[in-house]
Amino acid sequence: MIRAVRLAAAGLVALALAGCAGESVWAPDDAVARATYVPSGPATVTLITSINTRNNSGAHSALLIDGAQRLLFDPAGSWHNPGIPERNDVLFGMSPGYMDLYIAFQSNGIFEVRTQTVEVSAQTAQQLSQAVQAYGAVAPAYCSRSITEILGNTPAFAQIEQTFFPLNTMEQFAAIPGVREEYFVGTLGEEEDGSDAVLAEQVTAAN
Repeated sequence: MIRAVRLAAAGLVALALAGCAGESVWAPDDAVARATYVPSGPATVTLITSINTRNNSGAHSALLIDGAQRLLFDPAGSWHNPGIPERNDVLFGMSPGYMDLYIAFQSNGIFEVRTQTVEVSAQTAQQLSQAVQAYGAVAPAYCSRSITEILGNTPAFAQIEQTFFPLNTMEQFAAIPGVREEYFVGTLGEEEDGSDAVLAEQVTAAN
């Protein structure tokens, strides 16, 4: 089932929605340990695709892994938050509130976000968690390339072929049995203050 959700987002924290612009970073152990978020429910993998609605082109791909802990692999991504430690494009501690901020950012303005979620075994979630943490910092424009490489090298997703194009990645993921889809549409809003506090208030008001 596809559900449309409109998220209001004013500005961004020293960011521009350029899609892919990552760099190598390594958060300290204590920050990662403090930020650990353990999701409830079964293990799942979610492909997140940002789409430019003006020309229907793919702008960015990310991969959310809900296993023993939640990891967001945001390869060459440009979303950052001081409360979220990062290690080479892997974001830790992405609780529902932070995920709302991330989706609001990726669906800002002329963009929309499609999410595709599929249940997996705990073993597959662990394999993907290890793979994204071992992959290293991703070069600009390689977001979908890195995700499809990791998925294709995981037995449960061996049918995924490598591609540079987010829409192609999305189409391949849609063919997986049992996938659930949602889409999110954002607006720029009227606020000029791009702080996380303002974004959080707007997301809360929209829910």
